[in-house]
Amino acid sequence: MAQTGEPAPARDASALAAPGLWAAWNGRRLVWRNDVARSHCGEVELCIDDVIFERIVPDPSIPLCEREFAFSPSGRDEIVFSLRAAGGGVIGSRWHVLHGRAAPAGMDQWQGDARAMRPLAAALPPRWTHAPATAIVVPIYNSPHWVQCCITALLRWTSGDVRLILIDDASGDAQIATLLAAYADRPHILVRRNADNLGYTRSTNLGIELAGDADVVLLNSDTQVGPRWLQGLRQVAYADERIGTVTAVSDNAGAFSVPELEQACAVPSRWSLPMTQRALLQNIGGCLPELPTGNGFCMFVKRALLDRVGVLDAEAFPSGYGEENDLCQRAERVGYRHVIAGNVFVHHERSASFGAERRATLGAQGMQVLRSRYPDYEARVGATLFSFERRVLDYRVRRIYADRDGVYTALPPRPRVLLVVGRDEPAAVATLVCVLRALYECFVLSDDAGHLRLWRYQDAGFHAEREYALMTDAERCIGGWLLKFAIELVHVFSAQADNRGLQVAAACMDVPVLDSGADAQFQVLRRSMSMEGADPAASVQLADYCNVLYPACWRDHARFADVEGVR
Repeated sequence: MAQTGEPAPARDASALAAPGLWAAWNGRRLVWRNDVARSHCGEVELCIDDVIFERIVPDPSIPLCEREFAFSPSGRDEIVFSLRAAGGGVIGSRWHVLHGRAAPAGMDQWQGDARAMRPLAAALPPRWTHAPATAIVVPIYNSPHWVQCCITALLRWTSGDVRLILIDDASGDAQIATLLAAYADRPHILVRRNADNLGYTRSTNLGIELAGDADVVLLNSDTQVGPRWLQGLRQVAYADERIGTVTAVSDNAGAFSVPELEQACAVPSRWSLPMTQRALLQNIGGCLPELPTGNGFCMFVKRALLDRVGVLDAEAFPSGYGEENDLCQRAERVGYRHVIAGNVFVHHERSASFGAERRATLGAQGMQVLRSRYPDYEARVGATLFSFERRVLDYRVRRIYADRDGVYTALPPRPRVLLVVGRDEPAAVATLVCVLRALYECFVLSDDAGHLRLWRYQDAGFHAEREYALMTDAERCIGGWLLKFAIELVHVFSAQADNRGLQVAAACMDVPVLDSGADAQFQVLRRSMSMEGADPAASVQLADYCNVLYPACWRDHARFADVEGVR
C-alpha cells in the first residue's frame, strides 16, 4: 500500500527506461517529453494508477505535452502517472507524485502501490425540507417490450412528490394500449393517448403542460432507471440556482455515454443494472461536468427555466433530435447552466422507436438547424466534451468497471444503510453488521458527548469516517453525509439514540427513516445481541428481522403502488 508519510528518496534518473520522459510536476501540472512518447507509437494513453485517463495523439510540432490537474481524479493525494502505447506496454517508468506538492523531474515522492479511490467532494445538499414536485414525462411510440421495462423500473425505483405522465403518441402497435391500460387508474400516474400522431416534440410539450407548475424529467421510453435516480438529479439541480438542466449518464447515449464517448458501453457482466447504478452512485458523486446542452433521454428541467424561455420548439424539431439542445441554448442566453450528474446511471436501449437509420437522418436535420441558430455550438460542445471534469468522470467509471481497487471482488455493489445507535453501541452492532453485509453495506452514526461520529465497517472492523460537534446546523452536516456516502436507508435503533436534525436531513435527501425505538420485538433481539456472552445466533435473528424490515420500508417509501422487488 502507498505510504503517506515522508516522501520516498528520489530515484536516480538513469533508472528510467526512457530517460527524461517526465519533464515537470509542480503539484498540479504534469509535463512530459513528446518526442519520447512519439518514438514508441502513434497514440499514447496517459494513465493514473494504471487506468486510462486520456488518449492522446502526439503532435510532432509540440516538444512538450502538459495537463493540468485541479484535483486528484482518484481522490487521493498519491498519484501514479504512466504513459502507455495504445493497447501496449508502459513507456518509460511510472512516476509516483503527490498532488499539491512539486517534484523534481522523474523523481518519485512516495513508493508503493496505488491506493483505492476516495469519494470526491459532493455538491452541497439543497436547503429544503421536502423536494419540489416533479413530473416524469415519458412520450411513447410502439416498442411495447421496452416501454414495459421502462415503467417497471420507474415503479420500482421512484419516490418523493412525483407524478408519472405517460403519453402514447398514437402507437400503431395495439400492445401499447393494452399495456398502458393497466396503469390508467393508479394514483399519481396519468395516461394520455393522442388521437393522431403529434410527433415526439409536441407530445413532450403536451406532457410539460400537463405537469402544471412541477419540475419536469424528460425520459425516453426505452430507458431503465435505478436506485435513487431522481433524488440524484434533483439534488444536483438545486445545489445551485443557476443550474437549469441535469442529465444522467448512460451506457448508450452519445455524448453522455460512460466511460467512452459516443459508444455503446457494456456494463460489467457480473452486475445487474441496479448494481451498476449503485456503483456509480457510491463512487461518482461530485463529478458534474458542464456542457452547452443536456440530453432528453433522461434530463431534469427546472420549471423556472421553462417559465423563462418556453418549451421545446416543435416547429423546428417536430420529431426530436435537436429540440433539447435548442432549449438549453436559449436557457444559456439568460444565465442557466447545464450539467451532467455522473452518479446517476440510466440504461438506454436507443433507437427502439425510430431505428438507427431514421435516427441518423433526424440527427443530421436537427444539427443543420442548430448550426444556423448557434454558429459556435459545435465548437463549444467539442471543447467541453474533453474538459478535465469530464475526463475525471470517465476515468472513475473505467476504474470502477475494472474493479481496479478490488472493492467488489467479494461482494457486488449493495444498498447502503446508516444505523443510528447510542453512545456505547458501535462495537455492539459489529456482529450484526457482519451478518448484514452480504446484502447491505453498513455505516454507523453515534453520539459521543456532543459529537456525532460516522463509522464505516471495512476490513472486519469499524473505521471513523467523519466527526461533527453538534451546533445549530446539524441537519446540514448529516445531510451532507447522507449525500456523500449515498445512504439509501436510515435505521434508528433506539429512542436513546441522538437524532437531532436527522429527520430533517433525511427528508431533505428523500432517504427513508426506519425508527425501531418502539418496536418491542426488535428491542428484545437487540438487547439479546448486545448482552455480554450472548448467543451469536441472536445477531442472525436480528439480521433476519432487519431483512424483513428494510424491503418493507422501501416499499412504503415508494411513490407508486404495488412495488415489488425493492432491493
